[in-house]
Amino acid sequence: MSALICGSFAYDTIMVFQDHFKNHILPDKVHILNVAFHVPDLRREFGGCAANIAYNLKLLGGRPLPMGTVGKDFAPYAEWLDRHAIPRNHIKQIESAYTAQAFITTDQDDNQITAFHPGAMDFSHEVTVDEADGVTIGMVSPDGRQGMIEHAEQFVEAGIPFIFDPGQAMPLFTGDDFRQFIEQATWVCVNDYESQLLQDRTGWSPHEIAGKVEALIVTLGGKGSYIYHSERRIDIPPAPVSAIVDPTGCGDAFRGGLLYGLMNGLDWEVTGRIAALMGAIKIEQHGTQNHTFTADEFRDRYQAAFGQPLEAP
Repeated sequence: MSALICGSFAYDTIMVFQDHFKNHILPDKVHILNVAFHVPDLRREFGGCAANIAYNLKLLGGRPLPMGTVGKDFAPYAEWLDRHAIPRNHIKQIESAYTAQAFITTDQDDNQITAFHPGAMDFSHEVTVDEADGVTIGMVSPDGRQGMIEHAEQFVEAGIPFIFDPGQAMPLFTGDDFRQFIEQATWVCVNDYESQLLQDRTGWSPHEIAGKVEALIVTLGGKGSYIYHSERRIDIPPAPVSAIVDPTGCGDAFRGGLLYGLMNGLDWEVTGRIAALMGAIKIEQHGTQNHTFTADEFRDRYQAAFGQPLEAP
């Protein structure tokens, strides 16, 4: 039983500016903007939605198959995936491009300036769902526009249920595109901001969207999440955290938990709580793939967070 996770692989270069952007960007001079920031703190992290989700599903004991396209600079990332026993069978290297990369500068107010280079991600349509065997569930997460469209179509053709997770790729699509994705998908997962955009673009309410899929999952950050399922709404509480260190990648951690619950036939309340706890564990660490735990540690924390034991699937 494997999950084919279609989406991006990326390097995230994160720089911390030990001051405030507002002290260096003059509002009346933005038309001739020319600024430089001294950034003594720098981290380079492994990221990208497909890889992040696969990492989290693997932590839970699931079998992820991440699928996407990477560039000529992928060697360090490949070593990382191998170290964590995450398969690379469905990752295609594009020698004429770089792996997708985000360059993020954060100031002391947690404001961010980000430059994103899609690179090899724009070739994601060159890998196809029919290349994978033994897939029981799929996911279409943020990736190149054409790749997302074709992978959704391929999941439908193969009869594989899948989660549609548009995320930061939402600007790439029209209302008609979103309506098509929703009609094709088995489940839809978005955050609260994306949920509003989805409603605006499609003209459909959350109840109407939920009526076209088996469930609509909406995350609310520190307020938890809710799941529209079978004409009722299930509220999932947030899991307590010891410290809020880095929210980047929490949504992907949540989705790893979501996949795990679906793959193991768990009910929505348990699935939602597993997903919530994955997000809480991630937020306590820098980067998107640096958190870890044992099965016993996860069960103990689940019991402490929700007041009930987590039964092994």
